[in-house]
Amino acid sequence: MLLYVIRHGQTDYNREQRLQGARDIPLNDTGRGQARANGEALASTSLELPLDGFDWVSSPMSRTRETMELVRTAAGLIPDAYRTERLLIELSFGDWEGQTLDEVGAHSPHLIEERERGKWRFRPPGEAAESYAMLAERTDQFLAGVDRPTICVAHGGVIRTLFQRIGKVPDEEAAMVDIPQDRILKIEGDQIGWI
Repeated sequence: MLLYVIRHGQTDYNREQRLQGARDIPLNDTGRGQARANGEALASTSLELPLDGFDWVSSPMSRTRETMELVRTAAGLIPDAYRTERLLIELSFGDWEGQTLDEVGAHSPHLIEERERGKWRFRPPGEAAESYAMLAERTDQFLAGVDRPTICVAHGGVIRTLFQRIGKVPDEEAAMVDIPQDRILKIEGDQIGWI
């Protein structure tokens, strides 16, 4: 497997440390700059194939699609020549989406304590909410369909599951891995690291 993964650029929710999850929040100007810089970095890096030889795939959310199109443009490619994959949608924080952890802690301190005891399997309240363990099952489905070298734009939670699944990072550590928005992750076989 050869997979390059880029987290979407910054949004206002990221800047404000709000739980974004499955809310469709657009990039801000910083995020657009990060996406362009990642495209320039891809174009200037010696890759195994020409850029147009990769399968390009994105989460269908607007922040990932805009990131993908800015990356492709900066890399000298046609912006919209990629596909989307629903399996790559960020995990849902359910009823917590749009709030900061401090705000959640003000009304549900017992749930914050529960989350701190086991973030990987913790599922926030709300029908659509997911845990990282649940998201990892979707990630497995995506990985099972990767059949050629791929460049992917996804979300922080999805990338954390890649560290757990491929990098064998323990569950709780994987749930806490810092996922920058201005770097590119390379996965080759069972090796995973930032370039």
